[in-house]
Amino acid sequence: MPVTRIISGVIAIVLAISVLSLGGIAFAIGIGLLAYLAQQEYFQLVQAKGIEPAIKSTMVATQLLLLCALLAPKFVSVAFPIAGAAIFCYLLFQPKLASIADMSTSILGLFYGGLLPSYWIRLRVELDLNTPIEVASNIPLTGLVDARAATLLTPGLLTTLLAFCCIWAADIGAYFFGKSFGKTRLSAVSPKKTVEGAVFGILSSTLVGAIGAFGLNWAMWLPLGLIFGLIIGIASLVGDLTESLMKRDAGVKDSGQLIPGHGGILDRTDSYIFTAPLVYYFITLILPLFTPTL
Repeated sequence: MPVTRIISGVIAIVLAISVLSLGGIAFAIGIGLLAYLAQQEYFQLVQAKGIEPAIKSTMVATQLLLLCALLAPKFVSVAFPIAGAAIFCYLLFQPKLASIADMSTSILGLFYGGLLPSYWIRLRVELDLNTPIEVASNIPLTGLVDARAATLLTPGLLTTLLAFCCIWAADIGAYFFGKSFGKTRLSAVSPKKTVEGAVFGILSSTLVGAIGAFGLNWAMWLPLGLIFGLIIGIASLVGDLTESLMKRDAGVKDSGQLIPGHGGILDRTDSYIFTAPLVYYFITLILPLFTPTL
């Protein structure tokens, strides 16, 4: 593995953990910045196909959607169709008649680069709002941190961090195992990806999910943790292949060159996009069904 790729990856993980730990506005700003840069790369791929989407209005609508996820999470599902309608209104009154492709790629940009990432903000914010802070103090941290520091480990932080760790495990496991033992090509969409690497990546995510569920003291931690990690492993792979499909259609190798050794922002965040809503609904809908009430 190139040294620049390792260094860039370590720096990215450190920055992610730092912003995640801050939570609130800082975390929302971090997601907003990533969404802005990722959408720029997405629209460059779209324009390479000769399509003219509503770039500026979509990117503004995206930032407003992410702000809504921070300030009024439950209204995101309302804000999304309103934002979509506003984008269509913009396209309707352009001098050049918009095509179906122009409209479709604009809404896809809002969905892919705005709505889906907004679930990370919702997860980080809503869990801390709806879960008593005292929950964090029950986590076994003997010899590591004092009681005061333990209160910083909120449910929103710990759950989101576990999801991120599953994604990292899937990416790292698939890369190294695929490089060393991969022989069977997974898909024509991404010729370098192998079945062996994909399977090991998913298994790595599943294992981390189970370990994390045990550490967070989930009820029925083993089956729920395994399912949690499995969902993330599969969703991160789908996100990766989806971005590869867009790049192949646009005829480019990387979505950008912002991150040395990795390519663009989309190349490094594609695993997080489809994962976000699945993690959110697993934690908010599935997990409570197995959590005993007092």
